[in-house]
Amino acid sequence: MSNENVADGDVRRKGGLGQRIAYACGNLGQAAFYNAMSTYFVTYVTSCLFVSYSKALAAQMIAVITGLIVVIRIAEIFIDPLLGNLVDNTTTKWGRFRPWQFIGGLVSSVLIVLIFSGMFGLVNVNTTLFIVLFVITFIVLDVFYSLRDISYWGMIPALSSDSHERSTYTALGTFTGSIGYNGITVIVIPIVSYFTWTFTGAKGQGQAGWTSFGFIVALLGLITAWTVAFGTKESTSALRAKAQKNGNPFEAFKALFQNDQLLWVALSYLLYAIANVITTGVMYYLFVFVLDEPAAFSITGIIPLIAGFIMAPLYPILNRWIPRRYLFTGGMVSMIIGYTMLALFSSNLPVVIVALIFFYVPAQFIQMTAILSLTDSIEYGQLKNGRRNEAVTLSVRPMLDKIGGAMSNGAVGAVALAAGMTGHATAADMTASNIATFKTFAFYVPLVLIILSLVVFWFKVKIDEKMHAQIVEELEAKLASGEIVDDEAQPVAAAEAAAAAGDEAQAVIKN
Repeated sequence: MSNENVADGDVRRKGGLGQRIAYACGNLGQAAFYNAMSTYFVTYVTSCLFVSYSKALAAQMIAVITGLIVVIRIAEIFIDPLLGNLVDNTTTKWGRFRPWQFIGGLVSSVLIVLIFSGMFGLVNVNTTLFIVLFVITFIVLDVFYSLRDISYWGMIPALSSDSHERSTYTALGTFTGSIGYNGITVIVIPIVSYFTWTFTGAKGQGQAGWTSFGFIVALLGLITAWTVAFGTKESTSALRAKAQKNGNPFEAFKALFQNDQLLWVALSYLLYAIANVITTGVMYYLFVFVLDEPAAFSITGIIPLIAGFIMAPLYPILNRWIPRRYLFTGGMVSMIIGYTMLALFSSNLPVVIVALIFFYVPAQFIQMTAILSLTDSIEYGQLKNGRRNEAVTLSVRPMLDKIGGAMSNGAVGAVALAAGMTGHATAADMTASNIATFKTFAFYVPLVLIILSLVVFWFKVKIDEKMHAQIVEELEAKLASGEIVDDEAQPVAAAEAAAAAGDEAQAVIKN
């Protein structure tokens, strides 16, 4: 495909093999990058960054840094729609999305090395200056990572307007994302331990090892982002032509809040994301301080890695016969079983392994359903409000992941401090109160959030494959007849009736 205008039928055709491979590669490094930032950076902060400080001062600094991370990430939540608007209004010969793959991949890769190096040792030289520079660096890093993430997922509508074809691209990105995200979990301890020993001759996970880990993640992130930048091409269609004028940031926020289906999908995904990242964020502590089996921690990467190999390619196949709603529900039920087992048998390694299978296996189905529902809400919003916002709409998912990541960072720091799981502590130091605190944060609270997520999705999210197909057909007809003009809100009664065959779908769109 190219940047030249093509017939709307052309944009629905399968993308070339090279483009599919290039697109899939992007999330390999992006997901590894996200896991390194949202999970292992806080692990590095609590276990290594302040190891030269006194125990009391180290605890204070851990609280300060983790608190700053939470505040920064929550504050940047409100920036993501603005970044999406920036992407939507980008006009270059490369298109809208590819330039941000190039720039975002470069800047974020350089800065992640800085934060995993303790600002190249500044943390042990000048604490105040370290904190100031850390805040600035983390904010800039988060912004450019967001630009990369938003432009990556925002590219899907530029590749196809067909819901099932979009599921193929989503499956490819999710498949490689599973490898990147969970692969980091498998290799983090071996990498950090190996380079710590190589550079210092010491055993364990030292500063040299964490710096090397940051460098490897940065290199992987850069290569995969540039693979997308140079290996894909965007195409235009009659539907996407409306995205040429996306308005100012105020109109972007307005478009988000007027899209009720987008908001319900977002709420359901947010509840899931918070639960998921809190649990995965403290899994390291389960194996080190509860099970006293640190060597078995790689299981938490191996299980989801294998699950991703199987479930991500399986999703678009099953989705041809099974509606997304039921794939999502089955996944949530599996997670509820897993959480229940983890909460009741957290000190039994064989049961924990079985529970982790129930916990990790459905992740692909849940995440892909959310991504596809958000993507399909682009045309829903275009038909309802007369404005097409691609990157702005799809900036919602990274925004929600940031909220989840902030919660994860905060929960990891809180658990580490409240349960005494910092510095040189071991499993032998853990009390029943420590374990109870850990289980509350890691399992019971997330279990409640998962149940709420399922309830919201089942009762409030109405947009599905059938409804989306009818919306696209209605849009194409209105565009062909010239009925849709700039900034004019459009009626959607026809799409409602055809999509949901009754009053329920009419209500969800009119509301």
